[in-house]
Amino acid sequence: MKTVLYASRRGLIRLLWSLLAISASVATVHAQSILAPTAATPEHRNPLVLAAGNVGVRQCLPALNSLSEFGVRDARNSDVLLDWDHRRPNGAAVFSLLGLEARTAGNGVMSIVAVPEADGSCSASAERISVEPKSCKAVAEAELRGFQATQLLPHMTVYAKQQEPGSTISLVETSGSCLMIRRFVKYSAGWTAAGAIDTAK
Repeated sequence: MKTVLYASRRGLIRLLWSLLAISASVATVHAQSILAPTAATPEHRNPLVLAAGNVGVRQCLPALNSLSEFGVRDARNSDVLLDWDHRRPNGAAVFSLLGLEARTAGNGVMSIVAVPEADGSCSASAERISVEPKSCKAVAEAELRGFQATQLLPHMTVYAKQQEPGSTISLVETSGSCLMIRRFVKYSAGWTAAGAIDTAK
């Protein structure tokens, strides 16, 4: 297995886009509420979708598109680190790390893993990691009202909602700031071409 770095530059995107036609759209309400706390208009520049499609990933491509779009659409620039099985690109797990350069402040990263299942579905997990320039208490009061809090360590608290299974937000207190980890996990889901989870599965 090799690691290849794909840069999301305009020239490269134009070249790869001709090889792959994937529509980027909003995914599930659960994923949206966790991975994309603020609304934005997609710019359809998704380096993960382009890179994964170019190496032969098909079954889990809608899942990768849906989850990564929440980070890419808000970013001024983004790069992706991709790991895949070169012998079975469409039959093995895909691991990715997206670097996100914000338009103003709040640079972050996303870690996305997708695993194809034998029944044609796809299990996936996504983590969006960023640093807020304020205390975790202030972050929780401003953004996480209505969430149930569970303290794992003196400096780490996990927030969740019963209505959003598979989704958590972890706050880790650091010196003068708060590390925020938004996490979403879905097992054996049927993802449509538009990126939404098929709730019938």
